Amino acid sequence: MASPTSINPEHAHFESVLQAQLCQDVLSSFQGLCRALGLEPGGGLPQYHKIKAQLNYWSAKSLWAKLDKRASQPVYQQGRACTSTKCLVVGAGPCGLRAAVELAMLGARVVLVEKRTKFSRHNVLHLWPFTIHDLRALGAKKFYGRFCTGSLDHISIRQLQLLLLKVALLLGVEIHWGVTFTGLQPPPRKGSGWRAQLQPSPPAQLANYEFDVLISAAGGKFVPEGFTVREMRGKLAIGITANFVNGRTVEETQVPEISGVARIYNQSFFQSLLKATGIDLENIVYYKDDTHYFVMTAKKQCLLRLGVLRQDWPETDRLLGSANVAPEALQRFARAAADFATHGKLGKLEFAQDAHGRPDVSAFDFTSMMRAESSARVQEKHGARLLLGLVGDCLVEPFWPLGTGVARGFLAAFDAAWMVKRWAEGAGPLEVLAERESLYQLLSQTSPENMHRNVAQYGLDPASRYPNLNLRAVTPSQVRDLYDVEAKEPVLRMSDKTDSGKPATGSVATQEELLHWCQEQTAGYPGVHVTDLSSSWADGLALCALVHRLRPSLLEPSELQGVGALEATSWALKMAEHELGITPVLSAQAMVAGNDPLGLIAYLSHFHSAFKSTPHNPGPVSQGSSGTASAVLFLGKLQRTLRQTRSQGNGEDAGGKKRVEVEAETPSTEEPPVPEPDIPVTLPSQYQEASAEDLCALCGEHLYILERLCANGRFFHRSCFRCHICEATLWPSGYGQHPGDGHFYCLQHLPQPGHKEDSSDRGPESQDLLTHSENNMPSRPSIPGAPQEGTSPVPSQPTRRLIRLSSPERQRLSSLHLTPDPEMEPPPKPPRSCSVLARQALEGSFVGWGMPVQSPQVLVAMEEEEEESPCSSDEEAEEDVPLDSDTEQVLWNLAKNSGTMNSYPTWRRTLLRRAKEEEMKRFCKAQAIQRRQNEIEAALRELEAKGTELELALRSRSSSPEQQKALWLEQLLQLVQKKNSLVAEEAELMITVQELNLEEKQWQLDQELRTYMNREETLKTAADRQAEDQVLRKLVDVVNQRDALIRFQEERRLSELASGPGPQG
Repeated sequence: MASPTSINPEHAHFESVLQAQLCQDVLSSFQGLCRALGLEPGGGLPQYHKIKAQLNYWSAKSLWAKLDKRASQPVYQQGRACTSTKCLVVGAGPCGLRAAVELAMLGARVVLVEKRTKFSRHNVLHLWPFTIHDLRALGAKKFYGRFCTGSLDHISIRQLQLLLLKVALLLGVEIHWGVTFTGLQPPPRKGSGWRAQLQPSPPAQLANYEFDVLISAAGGKFVPEGFTVREMRGKLAIGITANFVNGRTVEETQVPEISGVARIYNQSFFQSLLKATGIDLENIVYYKDDTHYFVMTAKKQCLLRLGVLRQDWPETDRLLGSANVAPEALQRFARAAADFATHGKLGKLEFAQDAHGRPDVSAFDFTSMMRAESSARVQEKHGARLLLGLVGDCLVEPFWPLGTGVARGFLAAFDAAWMVKRWAEGAGPLEVLAERESLYQLLSQTSPENMHRNVAQYGLDPASRYPNLNLRAVTPSQVRDLYDVEAKEPVLRMSDKTDSGKPATGSVATQEELLHWCQEQTAGYPGVHVTDLSSSWADGLALCALVHRLRPSLLEPSELQGVGALEATSWALKMAEHELGITPVLSAQAMVAGNDPLGLIAYLSHFHSAFKSTPHNPGPVSQGSSGTASAVLFLGKLQRTLRQTRSQGNGEDAGGKKRVEVEAETPSTEEPPVPEPDIPVTLPSQYQEASAEDLCALCGEHLYILERLCANGRFFHRSCFRCHICEATLWPSGYGQHPGDGHFYCLQHLPQPGHKEDSSDRGPESQDLLTHSENNMPSRPSIPGAPQEGTSPVPSQPTRRLIRLSSPERQRLSSLHLTPDPEMEPPPKPPRSCSVLARQALEGSFVGWGMPVQSPQVLVAMEEEEEESPCSSDEEAEEDVPLDSDTEQVLWNLAKNSGTMNSYPTWRRTLLRRAKEEEMKRFCKAQAIQRRQNEIEAALRELEAKGTELELALRSRSSSPEQQKALWLEQLLQLVQKKNSLVAEEAELMITVQELNLEEKQWQLDQELRTYMNREETLKTAADRQAEDQVLRKLVDVVNQRDALIRFQEERRLSELASGPGPQG
């Protein structure tokens, strides 16, 4: 029997449209289809209905069924919701085309202009579940049979544009290619409408097109006049994308994709990459689509060292300009990184060609990202109103490692179309704008986890997508500036305001308020009389009283009798840091001398901002609030515990006993030697060298108050406090000081003397975390001439006892999940990697793994899910991506032994897909942390620059009036509070990093332990058993560390509930 296409030429044209893989082929095939059917392209929904009526064979009917199902939703009113609305869409990117499709379904007349003439972007986009469902509902599998086949859900930009272009053409969108939108042409007189300024000279029909809605999707480089754009800047970030030819050979299909590997939790991978190739990366992703697509973040110093960048320029545009990038070196760099990441299994890597016929590899800057302050505006002239809306990159430039670009772009397209519907219904301009801005506030917060779970119900109505929606979050009175009537002064297009992080909590205290608060807190203590913020603190008693008020259990005031001023001050500084999370700003010597009043005011303001909500009860024995547990405090204790563990582990004497350094407990009163600028010096007293806090301990340059960073009792510039090897910024709890050379290192490069065994893979992060009982608390200040109570020799550390566990006990330990008390709600743990997730899912679904028996309902659900959208006969089957050999064998045995292979044939594919999704979430979480860390670092640099100016003005002996100096001081205190807020947020991020690190460490140990457990006991050697015991001990350590993190977060949650919404330190 002959096929329909061999009989009916219209069917052949339609099939050509479906199968076309080039933009020009799509356009020519569609024009041929319209000529064959006697139609004019761009006729709106009537054109769609005419095409559908004449093409009623099976292949076309399956597509019409999908489009009709979408169009039948009540919100579209059968295509009559916006019949009198004329729209112009600028840009044929994915978001512009998606917005055009929605507007066409509403019944509007839609004209789209695009300056390019072909689709050539091979870069691959990650898809959220709702975007997959949305594109499938538009017939994505009909246009592109490989859509979402494989372990990761993604699509190349080119393929996404092609399928949306085909849908838009079928729905009657009028599209003009090679036309550039340059601006708006206001109506010249009453009765006329708004037009577009276009280049080159457009056809008369397009030049005279009057519209009342403009949707801009032209990318981040073009934002229509009138919109204000805010810059969100971090430190320098250089991305590299590379597309290699995908020959779709058997070998290529067997190479697993990489959902994302980040240095922040998998340092060993990047250390191996650096040793093997000399390439230093922050992260890398590999997707397999039309091309083999790699994207990575590279370090500037590495690019300079390998010749990719010819010269180092401070200006980013000049640094990454074409004249400064060596193409051959960049190609070698990308090829080597891709080859290493895939273990050389892709064979000879040949670059795909870009739009200009050159190898498709490029370096780009994502240091700063733009975000529009508003998403819509209304302009009115001569009675003609124009609604302007932004979608895509010109609304919010996405941060590529998060994979949020196309998902949030589609959401913005839906929100913009909903705005147009409300506009067509006759809602007032301010009401329409207020609703749109209310939705825009939600956009940056959206993720698959906080949207409605049932993606099948998503539609144009925002209530179908956003839970807890409030369309009145922004009131009409708040958007009056977005409504321009007649000739109004144009609004600046670019704002010089940068994102400086979270606003400081609470109001900033003036000098008088700070003094009054200190007087209240220290009232009633014998010998303490605070009358100012300088000399009253010289004897150390006032600071000890303040610490005692906030933490009464640390000492009794009577114990301070006879204590010297320097010793009391040193003890109070140390206790404030160790027990309250207040890091020093000045040294004990400076406080006693009283020669740094500004530093003292900045230091005391930290107490005020952290504990000003603490209830005050008069009397020195008051049991005041101890303050909420802060992340800064926790990380400080963690850093000291790691340092003690390393010093004890590396300091064994001849008798095998470990030395415990106690010199730091009693500060020395001797003046320290001035260190040479480039040679760190390790002194016995923690605060002894801090008397030179005006000078950086590394560079020797002057240190201003906002610049001071205290580590191990010494003060540094943040810009100087970097790893001695890789020069990476050192984060809280993410560094160590080597006792031999005194230099600071990141945990990846910290030398480990004395650790000969497994030194290649054991890093400092494997050391013990802080346990629940803090036993490295600083000692109380010693009283001259009187022995301290309870003083006893420090006991030697008990030797570790060899642990012998049975195989069932080892099995249970390797799969251990920490569960706090029932009433406690610990924070969710980061998802585990692909292999472990797949194994865990099977452990709960099959019999014979030593786990509780469960019914196979999970697998039944998986099967039903796979059957919801079966591939048609003309669509390509899903690629079978392999697991690693160990997991593959385990899953195979489980399925075979339990007799489920025949009943549930797709379980493996579904488990792998879900596991990869969880791995992607984890990668995105790590990249969000890293991005925020970079933004905080950039914000702190700005604060330091402003603080330096204010401090110089205050310290200069100028004749400025006292009122002006008081204003400067208040501004300085405000900057100090902002800095403390950012540092606290930075500490919060580092705790999350610790969670990710421990999760990765437990997975690695879990895998390693299973390799030993799977061996027969009779075949194990003595070395095997010893190695198994070592892995087991490490696993116990990791479990204890995770337990400490959970306890800390639970204690902080309970403390916050008890103290209410007070400000945090």
